[in-house]
Amino acid sequence: MTRDLRLCLVGDSFTAGVGDETGAGWVGPVLAALRADGTDVTGYPLGIRRETSLDIARRWYPEVRARLRDGTDHRVVFSLGANDVSAPAGRRRVPQERTLEVVAGMLDEAHAAGWPAFVTGPPPGADAGWTDRALALSAAMAEVAASRAVPFADLAGPLAGDPAWAEAVRAGDGVHPDARGYRLLTDVVLPPLRAWLT
Repeated sequence: MTRDLRLCLVGDSFTAGVGDETGAGWVGPVLAALRADGTDVTGYPLGIRRETSLDIARRWYPEVRARLRDGTDHRVVFSLGANDVSAPAGRRRVPQERTLEVVAGMLDEAHAAGWPAFVTGPPPGADAGWTDRALALSAAMAEVAASRAVPFADLAGPLAGDPAWAEAVRAGDGVHPDARGYRLLTDVVLPPLRAWLT
């Protein structure tokens, strides 16, 4: 039987490509690269702006189930955490311990459904506080994923000290990068995702 991959990419505004004037974000280029590899993939971007892990946990399962009716290979990418580490009122929106509980629960649900999962952490921000929180959460999320043999892509670590990322975020809205920043995200996500799929 020919492989027919259905890939749901669940997340927040970064998954939706907010700020990218081309509209592609990182999801579009990743899917295009996979197709160029010869992978027959149908991708479903399921990003919603301002959603925390708690919001995503409430909606992800029925949305994914509705899209994984067909195909021969069903998988889920969880890309979250940016809104958890956001602290608009001086306090992060979701405590790190709670985020980790939510991520673990979603991975367990995906496993029970027979859907292999892949996780990315939050990208760094324009200010040091955001970036520090993103780095800490990303490291902890990587441990949760590893404990379940789920591949993880750290976005914060590779981009935190990259002046091109900082410039792309400044050129965007101060949180989301412009198209140049999304190309950097694509460069970080694609290699481990490609390895996971092949």
